[in-house]
Formats: sequence, C-alpha cells, structure tokens
Amino acid sequence: MQAAMQLLLLLLIPAVLVAERGAVAGGTVVGNASTSFLEFSVGKFSYFELDRLFPKEAILRHISINVTFLLFQIHSQYQNTTLSFSKTILPNTSGTGSDRGLVFILRPEQTVCTWYLETLEEKPVHNIAIPLSYSEGDPIPGGCNLEFDLDIDPNIYLEYNFFEMTIKFAPASVGFARGVTPPPCDTEEGQDFRWRLQYDVYQYFLPENDLTEGTLLQHLQRMAQVPQVRASAVKVTTLTANDKTEVSFSSAPGQGVIYNVIVWDPSLNTSAAYVPVHTYACNFQAVEGGCASLGRVSTKVFFSLSALLGLFVCFFGHRFWKTELFFIGFIFLGFFFYILVARLTSMKYDVLLVLTALAGSIGGILLVATWWRFGLLMFCMLCVGLVLGFLASCITFFTPLGNLNIFRDDGVFWVTFSCITILIPVVFMGCLRILNILTCGIIGSYSVVLAIGSFMFTSLSSITSNVLRRALNVNFNKAFTNVPFQTNDFVVLAVWGMLAVSGITLQIRRERGQPFFPPHPYKLWKQERERRVTNILDPSHHIPPLRNRLWGQLTQIKEFFQQQQPSGERTPLLL
Repeated sequence: MQAAMQLLLLLLIPAVLVAERGAVAGGTVVGNASTSFLEFSVGKFSYFELDRLFPKEAILRHISINVTFLLFQIHSQYQNTTLSFSKTILPNTSGTGSDRGLVFILRPEQTVCTWYLETLEEKPVHNIAIPLSYSEGDPIPGGCNLEFDLDIDPNIYLEYNFFEMTIKFAPASVGFARGVTPPPCDTEEGQDFRWRLQYDVYQYFLPENDLTEGTLLQHLQRMAQVPQVRASAVKVTTLTANDKTEVSFSSAPGQGVIYNVIVWDPSLNTSAAYVPVHTYACNFQAVEGGCASLGRVSTKVFFSLSALLGLFVCFFGHRFWKTELFFIGFIFLGFFFYILVARLTSMKYDVLLVLTALAGSIGGILLVATWWRFGLLMFCMLCVGLVLGFLASCITFFTPLGNLNIFRDDGVFWVTFSCITILIPVVFMGCLRILNILTCGIIGSYSVVLAIGSFMFTSLSSITSNVLRRALNVNFNKAFTNVPFQTNDFVVLAVWGMLAVSGITLQIRRERGQPFFPPHPYKLWKQERERRVTNILDPSHHIPPLRNRLWGQLTQIKEFFQQQQPSGERTPLLL
C-alpha cells in the first residue's frame, strides 16, 4: 500500500508543475508527460508536456455537424514537436516544428477526430495546443498548396538571418460543404474560385528582453483566432491572390515576434487564420552568440569606447574642436569602410570591427590634420553637417514613411536619403556654430544609445542599423522595418533627449561672447615661430635648435656609461 502511494505521488508531481504553468498563462491542463490520451475542446487552449518516450493521441469529440474542417495547431518555444494524422509518420500527413498545424476535412456525419503527437527531443517539451472549427463558408488556409509537403498546409514557414526574416505560406482555397468535391485551384481567374481571396499579414511583438517560455505561450493565445489577431496585432500589408505569398521583415535578434496571416473571402465576408509562427531571430541552444548571450564582446567594447568619446563631444565638443573633428572623421570613414569591406569580402566580424576602428581612427586623424594644416573651415563643417544630416535621414526612414512602396526601389530610396542628408548642412550654412553645437549634442548622445543597444535590445539602435543593412544586403529593400516601441525604448529615448538638450544648452551658454571657431592652427604656429626668430629678448629665442638639444642629451647619456679617467700621477713624489 505504501509503495502504491509513493508511485501515485511521483505521477502527480509533473501534473502539478504543469498545472502551475497553465494557471499562470490562463490555459487548461490536459495531461502530463506519461498520459497517453489528451482530450481537447474546440476553441480552448490546453497545456501539456510531451516526452520522447510517451507519444500522445489527441482526441476531439462532439464535433458539430455545421463544422466543415478543423485546424489543430501546437506550439512550443523552440523545441520541435511532430503532429500527424496517423501513428506512422509520413511527410504528406505530418508536420514537425515549434509552430505546426494540420487541417482535417471532416466526412459527413463525423463527430470525432484524432491526431498523434510526439517529439524526438531529449528533454520534455512544454506545449500549448488548440483545435479551431470552421464552417463551409470559411476559406481553407493552405487549401491550394503546391509548394510544401502537406496536401493542405495551413502553416507559415519562417526563415531568418542577420538582415531579414521571411515568412512564406501556401495559398488558400474557398470553403465547401462536407462530402462535396473541393473546388479546383489551377483554374483561370474568376470570382468563384480562390482568386477572390485576400491575405492580411499581421505582426505582434512580445515584451522586449523577455525570453521566458510562459510569456510566449501566453501571448500566442492572442494570435491564433481571427478576432484576437485583429484586435491585438498590427496589420502590415494585404496581399491579393495574384501576389507572391512571401513577406520580409527586418531582423531583430533577441526580440520575440509572432506573425500570422488571415485569409478573407470578400464575397461571403468570412475569414480564417493560418497557424501563427514566432521567432526570436536567434538560437536558444547555441553556447556562444545564442539568445541568452546576445552581442559580441568586441561589439560591446567598440560601442562603449565610442560612447565615452561621444559623451565628451556632447558636452565639450565645440570647445575642444580638434577632438570633435576626430570623432566626426572616425564616423565618416569608419562607416564607409565597413560597408565596402563587408560587401567585397567574407571577413570575420571581429576582424572587420577592428579594421573599422583603425580606419575610423585614420579618418579622424586626417580630418584633424586637414584643419591644422589648411584651416578649411567650410570643408570641416561640411563633414560635420553631413553626419548630422545622415542621422536625420535615418530618423526619417525609421518612421512609417520608410515602409511606403515607393521606397522599395533602391534608386528612389538612396536619392531621397542623399537629398535629406545634404539638406541639413545647406540649411545651416549661414550659422555654422549652431550647426556644430547641434551635431555635438545629437550625434554625441546617440552614441550612448548605440552603446546601450549593444548590451540590451532597444528599437532606437535600428535607426542606423536598418540603413546599414540596406547598404549591405540587396534584398533588404523588400523588408518591412517595423520595430516595437515599448517601455525600454521610452526610457532610452528620454536619456537620449536629456543628454542632447543638456549638451546643446551647456555649449550655447558657455560659448556666448567667444569666437565662433578657433583660429587656424598652422598660421598661429608659423607666427609664433617668426616671433621667436625676430625677437632676441624672447627667452625662447635663446633655446638651441632641436637637433642640438637631442645631441646634447645623447652626449650626456654616453658620458654616464663611460668609465671615469684618473687625474694626476699614481706614484708618490720623491723627497
């Protein structure tokens, strides 16, 4: 009896743990890892655990006679699960992934439906699943699939890289009643077939810097059914049946995002949702560079040092004119060097970043040397104004204006971008000191934002990174550049604004009554040299030339190491 009680307790512990997870997320627990059968209800989310040693059979009973087809979907955070119509896993009757679903076309009088679930992962997988029902008037997601393995494929397939995330899905078909032959998909265009259908693509961002499993499974409940998707997510674009069923978005490593597609039949005003898909644009199982340790050490060091220099320029840049010119030259040449080398070579990122720092330093030294030797104020201020204009142009395309179809064309985009960049120095050419102080405050403080973005995700770092990605990737012009704007972003924006306003105000007040810009350094040096030559009363006039001074120092060092010679005779005098 005691052994039976202990066995019962061991079986109850996993169920209690799963029940706690379900209570937090608002779902229903239908079984633990060792339960063979899972019973579901239409339209209700259920939490359960899958184990490699214990495949499960999902059952849905009491299906209404008005239901034509069912969409059963299952989700996990990153581990793969397999959903199948039969116990034998076949490519055309099953799907494997972290977001998968199957459409079941019901036979006449059928009231019970069964699916089979399993996983090959070593650790138990926590899942959430829901069966959804649709009537004969609703379109069938993936009903005209000609690309993927399933006959009817309601899944959204997602691929991502450093630059972009791309979702693909199969076209839908119009609905039909039970026992009726499905309408053909390969007919000519007409309002009686799938060509009348439209596809609304939705995007939903998870809370920033939150990689927990419970948060994902909770928010997935808002993206499975049509009313919740329309109420919670943002519609990005609408595709017609003639468009390619593929949409690209800018990649945001470490930021969770959920995508879904709603197919709409305008003739019957009915809709159906595909299986939502999610991604963090990173690998949870990677030891280095995974979701838990985003950002390379080299990136953090690079932007931290840049932020220190930028913070100094933000408050003291106009007073320390040469330091500001070094900072501007560093940005100017470093940016173009990174794009050029990254596009022409396949160099490792860390090596490329070191070379970019060296190239940027050379650019800063060259700009300082140009000012010191030639005193070209207009040239230096043109570089300063172009850097501020670049950031202003990036901010312009960071807004929804950047997602307009006209800017999908690279020619239109880069011409408009260049015009905005050039406009800033042209507008401020009559008040160069104001332009310089504004650049110091805004650009210097934004370097702090980039440093913050190297340690944690913030959407404000995408202001410049989106332009960099477009310059590096030829396909990025197709991507929508939507980003979340949440609490963290408001805090970082407030820090940026506070630093910029403080730096600009401090420098304007401090520079009142002072010369607009420092004098030409080379002229000052030349005048000082001529003064020392002509004025014999000047103490510096009597200072020996540099060559003689160096020779004197070398002579003293040489004498220090020579042995001292004795003076006089060594033998005593004779009396």
